[in-house]
Amino acid sequence: MSAIVEEYDVVVIGAGHAGCEAALASARLGLETIIFTVSVDSIALMPCNPNIGGSSKGHIVKEIDALGGEMGKNIDKTFIQSKMLNLSKGPAVHSLRAQADKAEYSKSMRKILENTDNLTVRQAEVVEILAENNVIRGVRTFSGATYNCKSVVLCTGTYLKSRCIYGDVSSYTGPNGLQSADYLTESLKNLGIEIQRFKTGTPARIDKRSIDFSKMEEQFGDERVVPFSFSTDPETVQIKQASCWLTYTNEETHRIIRENLDRSPLYSGMIEGTGPRYCPSIEDKVVKFADKDRHQVFIEPEGLYTNEMYVGGMSSSLPEDVQHKMYRSVAGLENAKIVRNAYAIEYDCINPRQLNPTLEFKQIQGLFSGGQFNGSSGYEEAAGQGLVAGINAALKIQGREMLILDRSESYIGVLIDDLVTKENKEPYRMMTSRAEYRLLLRQDNADLRLMKKGYEVGLVSEQQYNSLINKENQIAAEIKRLENTNIGASKEVQSLLEIKESTPLKTGTTLAELIRRPELSYEILEPLDKERPQLAADVIEQININIKYDGYIRRQLKQVEHFKSLENKKIPAELDFLNIDGLRKEAKQKLDLYKPLSIGQASRISGVSPADISVLLVYLEQYRHNAKKQDMR
Repeated sequence: MSAIVEEYDVVVIGAGHAGCEAALASARLGLETIIFTVSVDSIALMPCNPNIGGSSKGHIVKEIDALGGEMGKNIDKTFIQSKMLNLSKGPAVHSLRAQADKAEYSKSMRKILENTDNLTVRQAEVVEILAENNVIRGVRTFSGATYNCKSVVLCTGTYLKSRCIYGDVSSYTGPNGLQSADYLTESLKNLGIEIQRFKTGTPARIDKRSIDFSKMEEQFGDERVVPFSFSTDPETVQIKQASCWLTYTNEETHRIIRENLDRSPLYSGMIEGTGPRYCPSIEDKVVKFADKDRHQVFIEPEGLYTNEMYVGGMSSSLPEDVQHKMYRSVAGLENAKIVRNAYAIEYDCINPRQLNPTLEFKQIQGLFSGGQFNGSSGYEEAAGQGLVAGINAALKIQGREMLILDRSESYIGVLIDDLVTKENKEPYRMMTSRAEYRLLLRQDNADLRLMKKGYEVGLVSEQQYNSLINKENQIAAEIKRLENTNIGASKEVQSLLEIKESTPLKTGTTLAELIRRPELSYEILEPLDKERPQLAADVIEQININIKYDGYIRRQLKQVEHFKSLENKKIPAELDFLNIDGLRKEAKQKLDLYKPLSIGQASRISGVSPADISVLLVYLEQYRHNAKKQDMR
């Protein structure tokens, strides 16, 4: 009996957060797409924390939405608590974070996938990538079925040769006890792809009925919820929210951990993979922060459908008996019943320097990669990469210019640029500090930054784009009016300034100048502004920020101009870095290894100095001059 052979444009391997965005993007762009998963019940699964967003990650979700992705819309439909973080700081670091109903989030995303035109969902394990002369031809599954295609997107997450470990218990399974994918690694190695081993972990889940919440601090959601998606009506997300809870570890917890470190696979050498520095296990925290007598522990509901509670901040791979004692030493968890043990998971992933900024492999035409398989961590980082990889897998087939997001225009651009140009020896996690232009890359203006790109790609509708243009025009017109509206030192003005403890006026000024004062805002000045038009809250927010931070914004825009000038200095693909005189040996090796596409990208490679960049610029000038002379002959 002959095996099945089917034809598709794009094959997506893996249906986690990266795979879902990749498959939806290519299908919505009109490409016949098939997405493979080891279990259809694991579509958009949240194997670790039950939330979307958070510091810097909220920015990424907003950007995914502005580009036409699905994550923001899906969490708006399925959240159970929402909070804006860092409100005591400036708008650059404000980040939205929402607790998800895990089962509903997965169910809702699966429904979207199953009802999207041009998209087929298939439960099967892909074991081989088929390529000829380094050009993608298709994939083969464990059953022997062949799926011919023009592009493949790898979104395997933490499933490749995955191993779950706690204490001396080790099992070759994927997260949550799901089937691991044990064969694809060899196929990738045969294609010359470099594989590395990383690890991550998750805390225990505890039965809600066994928790004493009276010993914990209740954590509430925001009174007024801000949606993630720019297309979500804010009124639809004003729901009754679930509570989270805060407690702390103590000296007894730390004693139990220290006395059992020799039984931790992290310290015994049983775990080979490198873990994330910025999301350490509780045993790592106790060892590395020995001076701290307590650590925060957040008790978060996994959903409205279950009594399982996530123990945030206490990820571990300690043995089962130690976990039992450790968790029960925490205030409020004295009688805790563990539903699922904490565990570490190690898995195969790639060194992302093998990718172009389009997320296509440099050496294999039509093979793209996104998500944790690229050496990153986090649902949001995965979804952002998956979206870009899926868009580019489709654009390549359509013969269109592929999408590259740079670091001056998006957090997703920073994420991808860091992955493909810097040495990543641990799972990469996005943080606001990684974005040098973060005042420009706020979550509140993600639509203004990126929706035009989403529209040009074809994932944002004309109606949405026209709304964006209208919003831009309203912001610009109102800022201009405020800059040109003078206001005198009248009794009414001075009275308002006195109430707001603001310095009284000696002479007339503009409304814009008053808004620049830290204690004043557009809203506060409404009684003094008789000509004011009716504007939406998101428009007012942009007016406030743009006026208040005008000087800082202008300064960053100048920095971006310099950055763009280096990004626009392209490096010919055929350039032989090893034969450029004047470059240091390390720089030659690094440039040859990473093969940067521009001077800007070259300047961010570790081991390449400013002096090396100067040599490279001079060489490029001569190279182009000689190429021009050749053309003229």
